[in-house]
Parts: sequence; structure tokens; C-alpha cells
Amino acid sequence: MKTNTSKDYSEVIANCKELFGKKTQDYGTAWRILRLSSITDQIFIKAQRIRSIQEKGHQKIEDDIASEFVGIINYCLIAMIQIDLQDTTELEVSWGQLEPLYDQAVQETKDLLQNKNHDYDEAWRDMRISSITDIILMKLFRVKQIENNQGQTLVSEGIKANYQDMINYAVFCLIKINE
Repeated sequence: MKTNTSKDYSEVIANCKELFGKKTQDYGTAWRILRLSSITDQIFIKAQRIRSIQEKGHQKIEDDIASEFVGIINYCLIAMIQIDLQDTTELEVSWGQLEPLYDQAVQETKDLLQNKNHDYDEAWRDMRISSITDIILMKLFRVKQIENNQGQTLVSEGIKANYQDMINYAVFCLIKINE
């Protein structure tokens, strides 16, 4: 099977960005009021719902698992943008200011994916979506611990790297769902 991870990745992100742009039109940047820990908890809610549906085998709310992975991606990008904007207090950020920050966070994250994909030889393609969901949850618990330690780590990668990994894992899941 011929794969084009870079193309598939870009397609997933294009869909995420389109939704992000529309939600920004609808709601503005109300998310700017959130602390990073609140964004982390929002991502946790989405990942936990995915796991719950996977374990129960059915759901009672219409939003499908794919839309929850999109939410994980966009909330992780919000977190990364929030880190970049931490020195500003303005709550409303125009799409003209926001879009380049979104694109920059995506590009940094995609670059990380390409480097890891090279070293791991696309091992994610043989993983189960349920396992990837568990890894996303594990990354969330790591982020929560780092947040509880006021961002300090002794030997571990920081919060941003964990957000990037969660984005990439969620993109993998969406690629697998769409195959």
C-alpha cells in the first residue's frame, strides 16, 4: 500500500483549520480567557469521551469520534498559540493575527512528525486507534503533572512537545479513520 503521510496530514489539518476559522468567526477568541490547565482539561474531556465510546461500543450524543479528534487537534493548537501569546492580555485576536500563529504551530508540529516518522518508520500505521487514544490520554496526564509542577521538568520534554505529540497522534487517528 502506497502512503503519502505528508499529503494526508495536510488534508486533515486543512479540515481542522477550516473549522477553527469558522468557530473563530462565530465565537471570536473567547478561548483566550482560558488558562493552559483549562485547555488541557478540555482536551482531556474529548480524549476521555473517545475512550468511553470505544469501550462501550456505542454513543448517545451524535458527535462522532472523528470530530473529537479534530477538537483535540484544535485545542492543542489553541494551547500552543496561548503559550505564544502569554505576554499579551488582549482577549480578542483577529483572524489576520491568529492565522499565521495557527499555521506556524502546525508547521512546527508537522516538522516534528516528519522527523519522528523517519526514525519510527511510520509504526503508527500498525497501531490500533484505541491504543493511540490511550497514548493521548497518557500525554494528557503528563501535561497535567507538568502543570502541577509549575512547568518544571527534570529530564522530560515540556508541555509544548506533549501538545505536539497529541496533535500528531490525533492526525494519525483521523488518517486511519479516513482510510
